Amino acid sequence: MIQRLPSRPERLPRARGRRASRILLSLAAVTALLGVDVSDALAEPPLGVTVTAAADARARRVGALFAGGLEGGHFCTASVVRSEDRDVIATAAHCLGDLENTYFAPGYRDGGAPYGLWKLTGAYVAPDWTDGRDPDDDIAFATVESVDDRQVEDVVGGFPVAAEQPADATVSVVGYPSREESPLYCANGTTLFSETQRRIECPDLSGGTSGSPWLVDGALAGVLGGYEDGGTVPEVSYSAVMGDQAVELYREAAVNG
Repeated sequence: MIQRLPSRPERLPRARGRRASRILLSLAAVTALLGVDVSDALAEPPLGVTVTAAADARARRVGALFAGGLEGGHFCTASVVRSEDRDVIATAAHCLGDLENTYFAPGYRDGGAPYGLWKLTGAYVAPDWTDGRDPDDDIAFATVESVDDRQVEDVVGGFPVAAEQPADATVSVVGYPSREESPLYCANGTTLFSETQRRIECPDLSGGTSGSPWLVDGALAGVLGGYEDGGTVPEVSYSAVMGDQAVELYREAAVNG
């Protein structure tokens, strides 16, 4: 049974933190929400090189999570995903602490929130994370309030969601280190660290990048988190493999959020 959490008071310890065939989620209620998006046709840096993310459509859908507002400092990363009510974001479960005091700033850059500041209103977290912080369930979805009668997906768009990526899938990561005021971007091939954890080598993805979307062909295939809350060194990061439990969480948030 999926637990919808209105608020969790625990403090975050660190803000970073199956099959070989690719299967796009095929949920009847959310079919229209899925499908690979067209990414901007910009020159990408070499694999394994981290750069400042371009201010493009992809980066607009990714934002920083703040405690209490922009002045509170950002501690994690999240991204907008497609949903029926157009109000759902994806992040790491260990990023969702005090929802009453957490805000999402998509496209945050250089101290400004060009697409608004969106208050979190609810969370969808797996029971095994709530009960025992199982790293295999360190992926979660949250809803945000509307701003000026508009939903966040109407403003910046949203990523489709794709599960069960190949072991060697090439992943793009966009995230906000806590000490940076602009998002970083890196893409590289991945390997399976275990049957339930994916590994990528990208430099400089330090504290604050937890919850960063792992994108395969423009679709969300995981978030930075999982093993060691996403990793203990900035050169190597992890994501829980998006399996059935994460699919159910997404369905709950996308349809009922």
